[in-house]
Amino acid sequence: MEYLVALADERQFTRAAEVTGVSQSGLSAAIRNLEVELGTRLFTRTTRKVEPTEAGLALLPFARSMLSSATEARDAVVQVSRELAGTLRVGAEQCLGFVDVGSLLERFHRRYPRVEIAFTQAGSHELLAGVRDGDLDAAFVATSDHVGVLPRAVLGREPVVLLCPPEHPLASRPAVDRADLGGETFIDFHPSWAIRRMNDEALAARGVHRLVRCTVNDVHTLLDLVDRGLGVALVPRHVAAKLQAARLVAVPLLPDGGADWVVSVVTNSGERQDSPAPHLLELLDEAPVPAA
Repeated sequence: MEYLVALADERQFTRAAEVTGVSQSGLSAAIRNLEVELGTRLFTRTTRKVEPTEAGLALLPFARSMLSSATEARDAVVQVSRELAGTLRVGAEQCLGFVDVGSLLERFHRRYPRVEIAFTQAGSHELLAGVRDGDLDAAFVATSDHVGVLPRAVLGREPVVLLCPPEHPLASRPAVDRADLGGETFIDFHPSWAIRRMNDEALAARGVHRLVRCTVNDVHTLLDLVDRGLGVALVPRHVAAKLQAARLVAVPLLPDGGADWVVSVVTNSGERQDSPAPHLLELLDEAPVPAA
């Protein structure tokens, strides 16, 4: 049922496989087996996207309910069998795509209600400094720079795309080379965000000296400014799938050695003996917490 819900939400086998942490072939086989068992097609498949059939839509609310009940049951058992207290100090960059941190913290709080949660939202580089300095027990980040010896678990990776309005000259191209972006005006995030550092380094490596007209600290603000024609943006692919980006065009980038967007959870190597952080990571191991 987890695979069915993920595929219905993502409408793409590749992305659904990433969210659920299985191979694409494994997910496809699981969906086919479920269709055989039920004697009907649950999804229509084309080269561009996947759509739930009427039968799939009918099954979807029951699948969500089953998954929710299973999670709640597991949490109830753990809550009465484990007593955990203290403070969980955790941080995350906004809109990571491979994990819904809010849902993860909700599950943690339901399972360990005596633990106080201290949550910080900031750029990845600022969060890494917090983990290194011992101010955070764990952080969900989107960079592999300056991680050093900190324990790190990769949650997923995806390419960066160019996001622009449909009337922009580059919108009709099948793909764009970063080297051709020298004359563009950009909307980008504050330098503490991982994607800003990635963009700066990738464009500099291609000899592109760019103008960043607007610097933001919020994904929705970035999408709004791009939609208003104030500039283009280089963003992780999942950002282009947001509802606020529905009018915008995501243009793939030609392969040029630029880094992928990689999301990880990083923990403090000198972890406090009573740190609840390992119990937070247990929830990730039990079942992926997909992005909303």
